[in-house]
Amino acid sequence: MTLPLRRRRLLAAPLLAPALLATPVLAQDRFPSRPVRLIIPVAVAGVTDIVGRVLADAMSPLLGRPVVVENIAGAGSTVGAAAFQRAPADGHAIFLGTNNHAVMKAIYPQIGFDPMADFTPLALVARQPFVLVVNPKLPVQDVAGLLAWLRQKGEAANYGAANPGGSNHLAGELLRQRAGVEFTIVPYRAAAASVQDVVAGRLDFTIDSPTMILPLMRDGQLRGLAVSTTAASALVPGLPSLAEAGVAGYDMTIWQILFTRPGTPAEAQAVLREAAARALADPVVQQRLATAGCETWRDASPAAATALLAGEIGRWTPIVARMNLNPGQ
Repeated sequence: MTLPLRRRRLLAAPLLAPALLATPVLAQDRFPSRPVRLIIPVAVAGVTDIVGRVLADAMSPLLGRPVVVENIAGAGSTVGAAAFQRAPADGHAIFLGTNNHAVMKAIYPQIGFDPMADFTPLALVARQPFVLVVNPKLPVQDVAGLLAWLRQKGEAANYGAANPGGSNHLAGELLRQRAGVEFTIVPYRAAAASVQDVVAGRLDFTIDSPTMILPLMRDGQLRGLAVSTTAASALVPGLPSLAEAGVAGYDMTIWQILFTRPGTPAEAQAVLREAAARALADPVVQQRLATAGCETWRDASPAAATALLAGEIGRWTPIVARMNLNPGQ
């Protein structure tokens, strides 16, 4: 027997009401409950910015909320790191650190946070070699020629670098220390500007990301001499490593680590770790990173990220101590 429509509605109402009341509670309790901020402590258009945006695009659908990129650059990543430390430790703010994360305490000892203790790694994200390039009008064809030219020119030769603690600043200082040569490091607010000045002939050379360098090499606007890793890299075919070309002990890999804050609830950390791991395992994401001159890590785990960061802090601290810097300025 079919019940009248009005009676069916009345009978159904008590059954529907609890479900309708429960829905907002479940949505409120589930992480993330709002968009997630991804703080990138470097300027737009550099390799870390590109890596961060690829990661944000991939993590957004996995989290069910937008991952919104926020570039907060300055002072060797410390401005962005400080903004991250001010955010609530609830998982809705995450941070993409790069090589300058490992040296920020050595360069800016007065910062009110610690790069290890106050950052909880979620994943190793990407890595890439840097490329040593010169202006094509420079009378050098290889690393040996550049070193001979630098020994002749000394401080009259100039090298473009980002702010103190920037990755290409560290790369230049490592070359100076390992090769025993002198040149003037010219600071820029962003690495992209220094690369453009090498192209224009206002600077002699630099070491920077293949993301920016390779298109300019293909167009003949820059001459590539070597990569920064200990061995030649498939990401930059045809170039030897600096170590192979005669600069013993030269080794610099550019990396990015995704962090959350200590004290972030375990559930939120687990959700973020899973989303990052799934994103980095996606072949589409890997291809997008490869197009930008980057590759993912075989072991991207939080434990591997922690070990890398600890090793980098230990390796770079004595190098920074020998740099001609005025910490905190």
